[in-house]
Amino acid sequence: MKYFAAGFLLLVLTPSFLLAAEPSVALNEALILALKRNHLVSGAAYEKEAAVEGAAESRSRYLPRIVAEEAFSASDLPTRVFMMKLDQGRFASSDFEPGNLNSPSSYHDFRTALTLEQPLFDLGIGYGREMAEREAERMGYRFEGRREDVGFAVYGAYLGVQRAKAVLAAAEKDVEEAREHLRVATVRGHEGTGLKSDELRARTFLSEAEERTITALNDLKLAKMRLALAVGGGPGESLDIRGDVTGEAFRLNEDEIVRQAVANRRDLKGAEKGVERAEAAVGLARSAWFPTLYAAASVQMNDRDVPFGRDNDGWSAGVNLRWEVFDGMGRMHGTAKARAERDAAAQYLEQFRNEVDLQVRESILRRAEAGKRLEVARHALLAAEEGSRLVNKRFANGLATMVELLDAQSALSRARTGLVEREADHLLATARIYYTAGIFLKEMAP
Repeated sequence: MKYFAAGFLLLVLTPSFLLAAEPSVALNEALILALKRNHLVSGAAYEKEAAVEGAAESRSRYLPRIVAEEAFSASDLPTRVFMMKLDQGRFASSDFEPGNLNSPSSYHDFRTALTLEQPLFDLGIGYGREMAEREAERMGYRFEGRREDVGFAVYGAYLGVQRAKAVLAAAEKDVEEAREHLRVATVRGHEGTGLKSDELRARTFLSEAEERTITALNDLKLAKMRLALAVGGGPGESLDIRGDVTGEAFRLNEDEIVRQAVANRRDLKGAEKGVERAEAAVGLARSAWFPTLYAAASVQMNDRDVPFGRDNDGWSAGVNLRWEVFDGMGRMHGTAKARAERDAAAQYLEQFRNEVDLQVRESILRRAEAGKRLEVARHALLAAEEGSRLVNKRFANGLATMVELLDAQSALSRARTGLVEREADHLLATARIYYTAGIFLKEMAP
């Protein structure tokens, strides 16, 4: 019981950060977390929501407007006093006396009104609604595109951790081998069969390898922090990976991936909606040439003494046709401006289509290039390993110098790091094809 109590006390007093393991995620989990927590995705979602609400707001213009109003006024102007007394039903025969008409005492009025206005014909409402709906669709595609962007960024950050781990492992192996070279050089120096310069060279080589390990360790820490940030973590958080990404066979040919890009790129679809919105803007500009027709009705109460009182009441109803005949050529220039903006949007869209095609074909070429580089790196590592083995054997038999041995070891270290880099580049190049085609999450997410 005494040992159990001591162990329990030690467990309680141990800081939690020493007991907590660093969190880790698989690639699918990282993508799911990012799509839920990343602030860029959340911001795009709010932009989409705002655009949808804007479209609903534009449709509401078809519905009647009902306005309640309470107003107070005071005046000694003859016409105002005359009308206030009439509205309140307090006009008397004495008010016709010239003195009362020309110089009335100050008077006040509380007016309560309920007004309804209903559009009957207004082309601008329809075109404004169409513009708002196209904008909502554009923001919807922007939201989906942002998800693609964040997903690809998470994939890159995940690969960054995987790459940093592999580089650190290679650096640690270099340190281990450098220590062995130093041990051999030290033993030979003590036995009188080696040179002091060999020991110094080996010690310097070990120091350089240890420096690379420090850099690799810091790179790994930063890569984990970048991954945590990509999935929506807070400042200073770190996230490890669980399982490495492996290469997969690429199933689509060049023409098929180009067709996929045209059909799925959200930014391209958003640009198409931008052209449609510009077309609706031309219609809105043209609608200014047409008349508008509105119906209106109101109920009014007036009282001399209290708000919302009713000394007298009345109603009115009518229809208003408004047709602007001349506005100083403003409508003509406004329509020409809208047409020019529509044509500009169409030209930008055509250029963007060509750029998307180029991006996809470039990503395919870069993947093939990365594949060749990976093949060369694998052969280079095999050659470096064999070269290092032969030089080590020659050095053990006194047929090679320490300089030759360390040169071979340096070549092996570069080959190891190069292979790690080329493997990560090839994986990223494959993912970039899916990204440029707009199907990254479809292919990579669960």
